[in-house]
Amino acid sequence: MRKYGRTFHLPISPGATSDDKIMASLDGLMVEDLVVTEKMDGENTTIHAGGCHARSPDSRYHPSRDWLKAFAAGISPFLAGNERIVGENLYARHSIAYDALPSYFLGFAWIVGDEVQSWDLTQARFEELGIMPVPTLYRGPYRAGLFDDLAQALDPGRQEGFVARIAGSFPEGDMPARVGKYVRERHVQSEIHWMKAELIPNRLAGA
Repeated sequence: MRKYGRTFHLPISPGATSDDKIMASLDGLMVEDLVVTEKMDGENTTIHAGGCHARSPDSRYHPSRDWLKAFAAGISPFLAGNERIVGENLYARHSIAYDALPSYFLGFAWIVGDEVQSWDLTQARFEELGIMPVPTLYRGPYRAGLFDDLAQALDPGRQEGFVARIAGSFPEGDMPARVGKYVRERHVQSEIHWMKAELIPNRLAGA
């Protein structure tokens, strides 16, 4: 089992804490094909050929992971040993209450070996496996002020932030330069961690 790498905060991200890492430069994101997706308020989870695990492979049991384990059981047999699907387990409500999710698992990365695959190939692989992707907020060239504009457009009542990545593939070790996140200020409203609070499921669209 391999732990998904940490996503550094963009320099303008107000939600960064003293424990978080900040991107030293935006140079790695200044490309002609940039993808910005919504940062979902869930638990980072990896699905692999042997099952699934939360961001920390030694995570203890929590009932919010039961649905994800069942979902992963239908995906894992179709994955090669060097494939990983990474996304958000959105079954349990954290700080944002979702009431129209397309699925309790939304994917945002497909990793083969040590290579994060391109966004287009990732979307195609998700479709093959029946995985819904996180919403795309923007795709196009980087420009000055882009991240500020996207931050202003966020709905603070139902959006945590966004994640920017290059659309092309890149080595997993290059994540600190090729992927950055923006988290809005005062995102976490409760002093009680979601794993210790009452389990309240989010709602699926049409439910």
